[in-house]
Amino acid sequence: MTDIHLRGIRKTYPGTSRPATDDVTLDVADGELLVLVGPSGCGKTTLLRMIAGLESPDAGTISIGGRDVTQVPARRRNISMVFQSYAIFPHMRVRQNIGFGLAIAKVPKAEIAKRVARAAELLNLGDYLDRYPSQLSGGQRQRVAVARAIVVDADVLLMDEPLSNLDALLRLQFRSEFKRIVQQIGTTTVYVTHDQAEALSLGDRVAVMREGRIAQLGSPIDVYDRPSDSFVGGFLGAPPMNFLPVRVADGPPDAGATSRLTLGEMSWPAPGHLASFAGRPVLMGVRAENIGITADPGTGGALPADVEVVEPTGSAVLLTVRLAGHEVKVQAPATFRAEPGSRVFLTLPPAHLRAYDPESSLLLEDA
Repeated sequence: MTDIHLRGIRKTYPGTSRPATDDVTLDVADGELLVLVGPSGCGKTTLLRMIAGLESPDAGTISIGGRDVTQVPARRRNISMVFQSYAIFPHMRVRQNIGFGLAIAKVPKAEIAKRVARAAELLNLGDYLDRYPSQLSGGQRQRVAVARAIVVDADVLLMDEPLSNLDALLRLQFRSEFKRIVQQIGTTTVYVTHDQAEALSLGDRVAVMREGRIAQLGSPIDVYDRPSDSFVGGFLGAPPMNFLPVRVADGPPDAGATSRLTLGEMSWPAPGHLASFAGRPVLMGVRAENIGITADPGTGGALPADVEVVEPTGSAVLLTVRLAGHEVKVQAPATFRAEPGSRVFLTLPPAHLRAYDPESSLLLEDA
């Protein structure tokens, strides 16, 4: 069993007033792939380096596999790490690069050959073992770096933005390959990235970090569909979640007094759990793909909005519209036709609306 437990981890670098990590408590289960994601400077790489033993926390404890390693040097933690740069030796062939760590550990040559062959098979490098790095593409070099990390059978695999140097297509291809590999080897893995799509597609769980703290921890579906605060909603998603300053109002008696959300002169049904917030302002969040859109003015309950920008993306059309003076991003089907200056009509399904407190930015639950 190789689980990871962080308790109250705090780290402040000399000459800085704000801690890089601030009272972080986190558990990573045995065999889990946990992704740390957040904007630059949020503390995710610092946290990874403390797990690796490359940095020491000012406060708190770190345990790996039930052993307190807070003061244990990196070389004695049995971890393997892949950095943003390939960090492979240009004068060595692929075979020697993959087996380098094993050779340093004086593993018998026959065992090295066996492990290298297995890693090469997992990463589709079998045909490249006798090539030099200069004869490989960027994606192949990154696979060599990953193969070198997994071949040593470490207890924990740490990844620090390993795909950031690859172009978009290579990242997409390597992402699925990497997830398959981690599932096969079953190694406890902590993966750092600033790429939200990468985080959501790779992680068994995702920890969204902000200013040295974990803002939300959960499954990719949970953190995307129910962001714990407006920061998470605004950070995750392309485009990010829309936010509108609305007010909760009691509905008309003839409609069963169902609560409604109002924005200027417009109103629409509110999620049922907001009934107890009647009379209060809330920040309503909704994803672009959850907004219904039509060009038909006769659609019942639809809200009129004016199109400002049309961005075809191939599989969909992203529209920037103006709704009661507020900018809203709407994802429409690829066949939807609209031009800047035209009018469209939006529906906001209550099941897909998320309400946040305007002051604390936290998700509002039942009162």
